[in-house]
Amino acid sequence: MPGLAKPNTPRGRTQQFFFFELACVAEIEPNTVAAMKTSTKIFAVAGALLLTLTFGIMAASPEQEKAFTDKYKAALEAKDTATLESFLYTQGSDPGALEFYKMMQSGGAEGKISKIELVSLTPEDVKKATSPMDGPTGKVCLNLKPTKKLVIKVENKDANGSSSSSSENFVAEKDGKIVIPVPGPCK
Repeated sequence: MPGLAKPNTPRGRTQQFFFFELACVAEIEPNTVAAMKTSTKIFAVAGALLLTLTFGIMAASPEQEKAFTDKYKAALEAKDTATLESFLYTQGSDPGALEFYKMMQSGGAEGKISKIELVSLTPEDVKKATSPMDGPTGKVCLNLKPTKKLVIKVENKDANGSSSSSSENFVAEKDGKIVIPVPGPCK
């Protein structure tokens, strides 16, 4: 068969030029891919930094936390149920759980509040907060992701002696306000 070229062999200068161009592209491509990988890394780091700054801005400041604990302590000592209920985040809450939370708050502190503080969540706290809990109408979950835990320690002294107790509630942030989320049906 005269005039036919063997497969995969260059035919004339056009094919040689074509294969030369492919070789050049192959040599250039690793640099292009490396540049793409570098720019992807830069964008990923910049995005992570922006996300961290955004969450840092959204987190309650120490002043906001102190204002929350001071107001909560004053309302608890005064048995101001309206103010205490204003701290509850009730959107999507279970009606039975809401009544329980209101009842617990209306009891007030039976004694002197020795310490009230917002503490960071431990890994166990995070696991507990994100797991379904048994509620009055079945399984319930927190509707807001907790950011801290409100810990209240109360001391009671009388003629029979003294006792102390503590209570804990998860707190979250909603619209720049620290709230106590009331559990609702799991989603």
